[in-house]
Amino acid sequence: MKEVDADLTALDRGIINAFQGGFPVTTRPFEPAAAALREHGLAVSGPELRERVRELDESGVLSRFGALVNAEEIGGAASLVAMHAPEDRYEEIAETVNDFTAVAHNYEREHPHLNMWFVVSVADHPDPDKDGNDRVEEVLAEIEAATGQETYNLPKLREFHVGARFLVDGPVADGDVDLSGVAPDVEPSGRSTLTPDERDLVVEIQGGLPITETPYADVAAALDADVDWVIETIERFRLEGKVRRVGVIPNHYALGYTENGMTVWDVPEEVLAEVGPAVADLEFVTHCYQRPRHAGVWEYNFFAMTHGRTEAESERRVAEVRETMADYWDVGSDDWDTLFSTRILKKTGIRIAERADSNTA
Repeated sequence: MKEVDADLTALDRGIINAFQGGFPVTTRPFEPAAAALREHGLAVSGPELRERVRELDESGVLSRFGALVNAEEIGGAASLVAMHAPEDRYEEIAETVNDFTAVAHNYEREHPHLNMWFVVSVADHPDPDKDGNDRVEEVLAEIEAATGQETYNLPKLREFHVGARFLVDGPVADGDVDLSGVAPDVEPSGRSTLTPDERDLVVEIQGGLPITETPYADVAAALDADVDWVIETIERFRLEGKVRRVGVIPNHYALGYTENGMTVWDVPEEVLAEVGPAVADLEFVTHCYQRPRHAGVWEYNFFAMTHGRTEAESERRVAEVRETMADYWDVGSDDWDTLFSTRILKKTGIRIAERADSNTA
């Protein structure tokens, strides 16, 4: 592991490594969480752990604490989009694209042609005969009309892995604490839609949980709901995939992971089903997807996101991805590329409330 830029204690490092998922979903979650850290040699009480998580959150080492909501399972649609912006119009085009409320993230990336990459996030289409993907296409048509530049839609065709974990040197180095079993026994609902109460819960927790002794009870009080229902519903959401995980969400920039490399590959279709899981198993790959090609412009069909603290570390990690690929096919120099982000143009997050509203019945 690498040293981090933030001034972290051994306890801080243990918290970051242990609880990027698998945090207890129970009335007083900091007590069993502290007990688990004590088993790993960190002397801490429940109140001390809670206070330290609060301080890490306030200092910016954590992006937030709580449930990581999976917007795809809540409703609506999202897609990655690439565009060419001429150098002499780059700032103007970036400003125009960013003005669209449907654009959640926008990055400048190193590529000789496709140098602007953004995410479009929309609610379900108001027309019952259309869906969120139709609405994405409508937004892209509006962006093309406003900028005069063609867009290249790259929706996710298959997800092999989403699980950004940023471990640091120190206690619990393998991040192997999983307290997701400290939760009620629940069953998936089998519904794709949300009830109005579930919609309210999603909106309440999307930005994080209160860092208090009883966070789930505080959420229940804010909603005027029963605390047992809140706990059971969050746990059910986790089982259903509406919540990816519950725990601390690190700010990877604060931890020194500033090299953000999007590796892209032209993988033969016949080995894609084997390559995907193999690359997804690499611990430093945070996202791994199949996406469509665009003939003559974009020949890559496989995306794997890596993060590193230095350019050299990122290059080593990309080389390891290539070595893994080479076990399945003969990877040529023209079969892949790495697009490093050089600038964040916009980062506002997915508008969960709008997407939840459109999927509430």
